[in-house]
Amino acid sequence: MNDLRFHVWDVFTDTPFAGNPLAIVEATGDLTTGQMQVLARQFNLSETIFLMPPRDPAHTARARIFFPTAEIPFAGHPTIGAALFLARRDGHAEVVLEEEAGRVPVRIDGDRAQFTAPVLPAPHGGPVDAALAAEALGLSVDAIGPHAPAAFTGGPAFLYVPVRDRDRLARARPQEPAWTGLVTRMGVTGAFLYDPDLNARMFAPTAGIPEDPATGAASAILAAQLLANDALPEGTTRRTIRQGEDMGRPSEIGFEADVAEGRITTIRISGNAVPVAEGRIRVPPP
Repeated sequence: MNDLRFHVWDVFTDTPFAGNPLAIVEATGDLTTGQMQVLARQFNLSETIFLMPPRDPAHTARARIFFPTAEIPFAGHPTIGAALFLARRDGHAEVVLEEEAGRVPVRIDGDRAQFTAPVLPAPHGGPVDAALAAEALGLSVDAIGPHAPAAFTGGPAFLYVPVRDRDRLARARPQEPAWTGLVTRMGVTGAFLYDPDLNARMFAPTAGIPEDPATGAASAILAAQLLANDALPEGTTRRTIRQGEDMGRPSEIGFEADVAEGRITTIRISGNAVPVAEGRIRVPPP
């Protein structure tokens, strides 16, 4: 195996050069974890997904997902992008990916895909000091609200920081040393900021992602943050999360959550994706 075919798709958008870019690598299962990590660092995008033959022949593909710095068990924009790539390549109407977090079914509808989150979110890391969160993001304490900040996990773990309005959301920036102190203490991948209209930003510089244009996993786990703050009623809630505008890469993430008797039962995330590049890349030494 001397080289591998790769593709770059922009995800959570129907416009090339917007949304969140994703590297999709067609692999055979022979790559080591170290080789995949080297390739992810080479692409240096927020995430790279490696597609391999499934363990269960009833499924579409096995998938492993990497930040530039580490492997993660599940992520949203790689799931959407890879599913639409496989649907276009092989004519699938439904895709099932074997991710490290579990089986992820994805429904295809033209140029749009919707996945069901493989893990329901749970609280993570204990109470969050709002003053420390504000300091770590270069905001005043009165910018935080109306919800209470908290951390949740659903595969990866994120800190959720509500910001009172769009202007203050646009001004947020990670500030050291408070930033590293906060994410280390909370044990999170990054911080997902959102305003009352669900405009959002996600920072994860310690994971090699200064800012992410669209974060599907964090958008799914957001359901727990909304429920904890009485912002997710019984039944099905459908919203659109807008992210990436402050980076010049606007993204739209479809969010759906089902709640029954005060508990989240299902979370679905949807979006579009478009191809922008393809080629071949050498296999790094083992």
